Parts: sequence; structure tokens; C-alpha cells
Amino acid sequence: MPQTTQQDSGRGLWYGLAAYGMWGLFPLFWPLLEPGAADDILANRMVWSLVAVVLMLVAQRHWSWIRPLLRQPRRLAMLAGAAAVISINWGVYIWGVNAGHVVETSLGYFINPLVTIAFGVLVLKERLRRAQWTAVGIGALAVTVLTVAYGRLPWIALTLALSFATYGLLKKQVGLSGLESLAAESAFMFPFALGYLVYLEVSGRGTFGHTVAGSYGWGHSGLLMLSGVITAIPLLFFGAAAVRVPLTVLGLLQYLAPVFQFLIGVAVVHESMPPARWAGFGLVWAALAVLTWDALRQVRLDRAGRAAAAAAASPQPAPARESVTG
Repeated sequence: MPQTTQQDSGRGLWYGLAAYGMWGLFPLFWPLLEPGAADDILANRMVWSLVAVVLMLVAQRHWSWIRPLLRQPRRLAMLAGAAAVISINWGVYIWGVNAGHVVETSLGYFINPLVTIAFGVLVLKERLRRAQWTAVGIGALAVTVLTVAYGRLPWIALTLALSFATYGLLKKQVGLSGLESLAAESAFMFPFALGYLVYLEVSGRGTFGHTVAGSYGWGHSGLLMLSGVITAIPLLFFGAAAVRVPLTVLGLLQYLAPVFQFLIGVAVVHESMPPARWAGFGLVWAALAVLTWDALRQVRLDRAGRAAAAAAASPQPAPARESVTG
């Protein structure tokens, strides 16, 4: 491999680590926005995300994708749907973290790959390999064990996994980059979010632009504005990683975010983890180990198949003729 390609791949790995690392550290950020309620934080995040992404597009002078998109109603409708489901995802995630359910939010992103596979079967009519069926079965057993452990369905985790899997399905069909997609989705969310912020202000529940002695000051408003940048920057890193490293590497890196979230929930927030919950999480991790093993195995098989096909298609050298002397 040429040195420049190796360097580019190395940078891509660091970009990926930065993206998933930042996503994994989000549980440390949202509590800083209290005493703002989850709906107040969510509305501010939507508004300031559009501001942040527009500034990034201005800096890059990247506008050419907008006009063709506006001429495609089907893609616009899918983007509107993506904006709706990611709003649900963001809202449940912020509420879950600030309500002390960090471990359960991490569970949502651990089981998300399993839900995505299930969507592939149910929606895209994909056929699963035996190992993938095994992983999905172990994941279903894990949810059952965790339901018994929690005394209820782990609805926070299931909502996060289902909403993010739906979001991924819609984004796959739209075919925009991360920054472009966030810009379009934020544009759809912006009028509703801004209207809701006005409602919060009128009803006296809004916290942006206010100070309360002994509770919060102007720094709180600054952090609410920063939520837009916090949302956009990991997407930039992810986009830079996606074009530099193989999808298999990104697939492995995606587990970094829920691992960080889980560790924060256990080591920082000190959430309770009785044996039954450890058993449920252990089953989830076993399912992901099977899924990862199968994905890496399939990559090796595909690579070997392509190499064999290329060798078969390449012209064979003609046999050398024997020289006759006499």
C-alpha cells in the first residue's frame, strides 16, 4: 500500500474514533443543560443544529446538492420522515440520560445493529445467514431477560433502537452525506422547534436567555447554543472517516459509543447493575460478537471470491514454443 494511502487510512481511523468517541461522551453533556427540561433542550438542539450546519455549509461553499433535492418530492418526504424519527430518538435519549437511565440508553445502541438486521428482513426482504439468525435470536432472548430484570420492557432502549434503525433505513434510501442530511432534517425540524421555544417562553417554562440566581446564568444559554455544534461536529468526523476506512472498520467502531455510554452509566452515574441485568447485557454482547465474527468472515469470503474471479478473468500467458534445430 502506498504511504499516502496508509496515512489517509490512519487519519480516517482517528476521525472515526473522534466521531464515535464524542457520541459516546454525550451523556456527560446533556446533564449540564439542566435545569432545562428534556423538551426545552431538544427544541434548542434542533434550532441551533440548523444554525451550526448552515455555518459549516457556508464555510465549505457546499450548496449544489440543494436544488436537485428540491425537485425530488419522494426524497423530501423521506427526509421529513427521517427528521421525525430522529427527533423522537434525540428526545428520548436526552430524557433518558437526564433521568438517570444512561445504561439503558447504551443498551439501545448496543441492540441497534440487531434491529437493523431485522428491518432488512421485514422491510427489504433480505435473506439472513445462519449466524445472523443466531445473533437476532440471542438478542431477543437478551430483551426477555432484561424485561424480567427491569420489571418492565426496556422501552427507552427499544425506542432508541427502533427509531435509529428507522432513521438509518430512510437515510440509506435518500443517499445524502451526513452533513447534507443533517442540514435538510434540521430545516424540516426548525419551524416546529422554534415555535415550541416561543411557546415555552410564553408559558414561562423556557430557560434560554434567562438567568436565575443560585440556579443558572448566561452560561446555560451558551451551552444550549453549543448543543448545535456538539451535534454537527461528530457528523463531520464521521463523514471524513467514511471515505477513508473500510465499512468493516466503521462497523466495529460503532460499538465504541455505547461502550462509553455504558461505562459512564456504571462508573460515573453509579447506576445499579444487579446480576440479572449483567446477564441480559452479556447476552447482547454475545449476539454482537456473533454478528461481528460473521461480518468479518463474510468480508474474507467476498475478498477471496473477487480475487479468484479476477484471476480467472485475467488472460493466461501463451505456452512457449519449443525451438527445433536440425
